[in-house]
Amino acid sequence: MNSGRSRWKQPALVGERIRTLRKDRNLTQTELASRIGIQQSDLCRMENGEYKVSLETLFKILSIFEMNVAEFFHEQLPPGVSESDVDFLHDYRKLDPEAQREVWDFLRFKRTDNEEKDPREKTLGERNSDRDKKE
Repeated sequence: MNSGRSRWKQPALVGERIRTLRKDRNLTQTELASRIGIQQSDLCRMENGEYKVSLETLFKILSIFEMNVAEFFHEQLPPGVSESDVDFLHDYRKLDPEAQREVWDFLRFKRTDNEEKDPREKTLGERNSDRDKKE
């Protein structure tokens, strides 16, 4: 019997999520409805849970919001992942393959450049500075 109750709540939960994401992006119902090719009144009913959202409509919304299905349904970020991490990934995915390779190359360079050095080991600049002090 609970499954019937769960199914009844699903359109409302999906609609609430659409409303939240739409408002986060400062879009009106009219603007979003126009972009996905439906009437504003239909979007209003979807957000209120009165209409079920078709997969076709959901995918159009996800495309406009630049999200995938997993991101839509899993609002919480995993531990250690920040909003800026997610933003970076979204931007990275928009790059062509060559630009993505360049980003990877840069990250590898920065990682090796920032690796911790043995504190007992002096850099060439530090050795020269020590030598200059002795002279």
